[in-house]
Amino acid sequence: MSKNFAITGVAGYIAPRHLKAIKDTGNVLVAAVDPNDSVGIIDSFFDNVRFFTEFERFDRHVDKLRRQGHGQQIDYVSICSPNYLHDAHARFALRVGADVICEKPVVLNPWNIDALQELEKESGKRIYTVLQLRLLPSLMTLKEKLQSQISTTKKDIQLTYITSRGPWYLVSWKGQVERSGGLTTNIGIHFFDLLIWLFGEVQYSEVHISYPTKTGGFLELKNARVRWLLSIDKADLPEETRNKNKTTFRSITIDGEELEFSEGFTDLHTTVYKEVLAGRGFTLDDARPSVTLAHQIRNAIPTGLNANSHPWLRKLK
Repeated sequence: MSKNFAITGVAGYIAPRHLKAIKDTGNVLVAAVDPNDSVGIIDSFFDNVRFFTEFERFDRHVDKLRRQGHGQQIDYVSICSPNYLHDAHARFALRVGADVICEKPVVLNPWNIDALQELEKESGKRIYTVLQLRLLPSLMTLKEKLQSQISTTKKDIQLTYITSRGPWYLVSWKGQVERSGGLTTNIGIHFFDLLIWLFGEVQYSEVHISYPTKTGGFLELKNARVRWLLSIDKADLPEETRNKNKTTFRSITIDGEELEFSEGFTDLHTTVYKEVLAGRGFTLDDARPSVTLAHQIRNAIPTGLNANSHPWLRKLK
């Protein structure tokens, strides 16, 4: 039997992946909300969706459906709104008796997770988050390989992610740390979750540089030492990448060997939905370590470059 979905932030960049996942899993979008009314994309997936530009009216409509019952109520709320609204929109969903599928980061601060877990207990509903790289077959195979190995030395990891963004980025909510969590949270959290999942809990962290367009540092995990760099500055792209007119460079090396996961960002939302609907979704407990780390990095005082720094940091403009 199909489930009824509502979605917040339907005009945003990531929403089409959720619309496709809802449709691909045989479910129905009933209601959507976004202050921006450029939402014609809905018609590519569903018809007869009630759309609202004011959250208060969306709230009223969803609550009315809840009171009607008889299969009218919303079963799941997909949250694609700006990061700082995830906590409030998850609370809304639990209040109207729905489970949640929330884009990363599920929240900005670790104590938000504590409060949401209390609300889960009260409501009997669950909050799931999108950690799709954990479902990439090549990475699942790597995790099994790492778990089967017995090693007395830590892996040497180098994470480099440069994805060009124009001036609009810093003007939008994504460029406002209090709304997005900054680069570490908005762009880096998938990578940090992946590394913690593969190599164990964080034992030590230091931040070497921190600017609105780039940040870098060092992590000591249970089974790895990580030099990392995140940037949205096109000038930081390798010359070879720029010459090919590409706007993104993504690389994780493990003891000098490249880790391939180029398809993991765009193709797995439907898989995430299937896992959630089967009762195997990623929970708040799964999300906690990377949310905690991103919060620590966001609030750290940069030390400047040292022997643990990512080698590219010395040549960035």
